[in-house]
Amino acid sequence: MTDTTTTATTGPAPAFGGNAGMSSQYLEVRDLRVSFDGFTAVDGVDLTLLQGDLRFLIGPNGAGKTTLVDAITGLVPAGGSVTKSGIELVGKKVHQIARLGVGRTFQTASVFEELTVLQNLDIAAGAGRGALTMLRRRRTVEPRIDEALETTGLAALRDTQAGILAHGQKQWLEIGMLLVQNCDVLLLDEPVAGMSHEEREETGNLLRRIGGERTVVVVEHDMDFMRAFATSVTVLHGGRVLSEGTVEQVQADPRVQEVYLGTAAAADTTTEETDDARTR
Repeated sequence: MTDTTTTATTGPAPAFGGNAGMSSQYLEVRDLRVSFDGFTAVDGVDLTLLQGDLRFLIGPNGAGKTTLVDAITGLVPAGGSVTKSGIELVGKKVHQIARLGVGRTFQTASVFEELTVLQNLDIAAGAGRGALTMLRRRRTVEPRIDEALETTGLAALRDTQAGILAHGQKQWLEIGMLLVQNCDVLLLDEPVAGMSHEEREETGNLLRRIGGERTVVVVEHDMDFMRAFATSVTVLHGGRVLSEGTVEQVQADPRVQEVYLGTAAAADTTTEETDDARTR
């Protein structure tokens, strides 16, 4: 894989509790509910997500994690309230929520594969420009695009076609596209799924670089990744918040051990026993 290591920083590192203050951004979720044909997928969720607190959202399959993100970003209708720094999001359309600075990624990166890294970022940055302006060749690169290239570690690949990037690099590009749109709330759905160990480390470092001055929520199944990079954790189970706190607090919660971490540990043990049996 092409070396994309970067030392770029964008401010303070994320920390538990964030850096809440008069000028800080936040996302407040109150009694959020989502139902599909009588099935309640998100059942009265309350969350307070503060700028500077790198929040991981974990839980077993079917816990409601992705549906919660879909509701916040307007992809599914929801009841209850989601406010971004006092502005209500529930009831708004997807593009309206995006214009308020709420961005998300999906498990499969959504990039323009036939275009270069720079062109992808330029299109994202120019969402408000007219079609003719978008078609003209840019003679200069906007400072926010240069900054995104450095922050994501893709500066050396700026002229590379996005379609030939490694899996992890495409995810970093998608995050960069949110950065150039000035998103200050980022909701990332399993950003390290399918990545190599090195890519996971780079992604975690990227989240640290961008998380100090933004509200970043990571939906994740990779427990090692969560332990290494989360500053706070929310555990969902059955569409409800089961536990919340630091990594240590959540791991020590008997309810979490029973319904999620314990189950995962048991699965790991079963896998190890199977592997041992195969080698006998």
